[in-house]
Amino acid sequence: IVTGKCLISSNNNVICIECKQYVEMLAGNVLAPYTFVPDKSKFLFLLNYAKATDCLPQICQLHRASTLPAAEQNSMIAAIVYSRQSRVSFDTLWLEDLYEKVILETQGSKITPLVVNPGRILLTSSRLYFQPYNNVESYPVLKIRLPDIKRIVPRRFLLRHVGLEIYCENNSQVTHLYLSFKSKEERDALYQGLINQPALRLENIEQEMMTLQWQNGVLSNYDYLLYLNSMADRTFNDLTQYPVFPWVIQDYTSSKLDLDDPSVYRDLRKPIGALNDLRLQRLKERCEEMSHPKFLYGSHYSAPGFVLFYLVRKYPHYMLCLQNGRFDHPDRMFNSVPDVWKNVMTNMSDFKEVIPAFYDTQGGGDFLVNNYGINFGYRHDGMKVGDVQLPSWATGPQDFVKKLRDALESDHVSNVLHHWIDLIFGYKQTGIEAEKANNLFYYLCYEGAVNLDSIRDLNQRHALEVQIMEFGQIPKQIFTVPHPQRLTGLPPLMPAKLREDSPTAASVALANFVGPSNFL
Repeated sequence: IVTGKCLISSNNNVICIECKQYVEMLAGNVLAPYTFVPDKSKFLFLLNYAKATDCLPQICQLHRASTLPAAEQNSMIAAIVYSRQSRVSFDTLWLEDLYEKVILETQGSKITPLVVNPGRILLTSSRLYFQPYNNVESYPVLKIRLPDIKRIVPRRFLLRHVGLEIYCENNSQVTHLYLSFKSKEERDALYQGLINQPALRLENIEQEMMTLQWQNGVLSNYDYLLYLNSMADRTFNDLTQYPVFPWVIQDYTSSKLDLDDPSVYRDLRKPIGALNDLRLQRLKERCEEMSHPKFLYGSHYSAPGFVLFYLVRKYPHYMLCLQNGRFDHPDRMFNSVPDVWKNVMTNMSDFKEVIPAFYDTQGGGDFLVNNYGINFGYRHDGMKVGDVQLPSWATGPQDFVKKLRDALESDHVSNVLHHWIDLIFGYKQTGIEAEKANNLFYYLCYEGAVNLDSIRDLNQRHALEVQIMEFGQIPKQIFTVPHPQRLTGLPPLMPAKLREDSPTAASVALANFVGPSNFL
């Protein structure tokens, strides 16, 4: 992004830009906060694959838009983008087979963490194509053979039913594609067009069957929670709807962790904000003084900032992107597991749950270690921010994650996990039952609270979209009646060793349902 006066000219396909300020990123190829340099400078860009004379008009238009007030700026940029995209259609030279029949062409965006990349979508009788308007993707055109598609899931995106997630075979060129559209009608048209293709061979997973397998011990608590997150439109490729998992342990101060002691477990019948009675009382008093719509919690349990709070050591570039090239203040970073738990138990504005990485034994707790050696700065006590401080009962990241996973799969958690499911995915999510359970969040977290399609003012709509993205979203409600309890104390349906080492039908189906992730 260039700020200041831009003098743009072209000569021999070179664009010259003069500016008052510029931003340095990845200097020396080192991940670090961006450097904002307030010096007058000149930059020359030699274009190898485009003509400078074709680019100059659009650059000048965007420069003009940047000088306008915010209200006019968004409108002008939207008009520029619409004008450019409306002139582009899918390039049929990219078709694999000249004899394949074109079924449908539309416009959509590929969704990856913090990136919405628009392009053209083409459905033929044998393939699905995505051609981005730019060339920042690994492939100029993404191609998916219809027989490779195993599951198609309609999703919400920014609380609107305009998303579509496609899962493919692991050996496909594209194993996963998450798309969003301008309207539900456009999304449904592509979905129906895909479903109607005879070349498609989808795998079907009945929700009742998955719940039954979880009840009877075929499916682990970890895998079932991943499944429910996916059913509730939570995906690893959308930070605004990232999979959410519960804190299950509340003892982070003891030197040893006894998983047979009920006192070490968090009460899963209550949301995080209701675990501390004194804080809950203060929140209720504040709520009573509010005008409608009232809420208990002004902060959500899952939001992009919270996800990257946990993952900043593993994905520092995402945090830099989210926070305009800066890491958070060293004292506000994820420095200590005991400190984070203490904060979510006492702070009036911190009610976050955790992410699947806390229980993912395959990941081995790599998100807790500063493997890149990044300089995150120094805390107020002079300590340099490095690896995350773990509770005394953990010998290291792998041991920490393994003990949390053992706790998640314990009989104690299995006996009460359905209560947490009711709060997050079920009948206690909204309405009178949510009020009884002290489970009320800010109104913009809920689907249907605001109709973005009815808002014509681009600035107002953009402001609401930003709020929805940054604040957090209540998952799609899956259950409207109390969730059944898991059956514990029964002999396993198969030997434990076999369940861990051998892929059961349920685990294979789940892998195809949740799909691979390019994020975690």
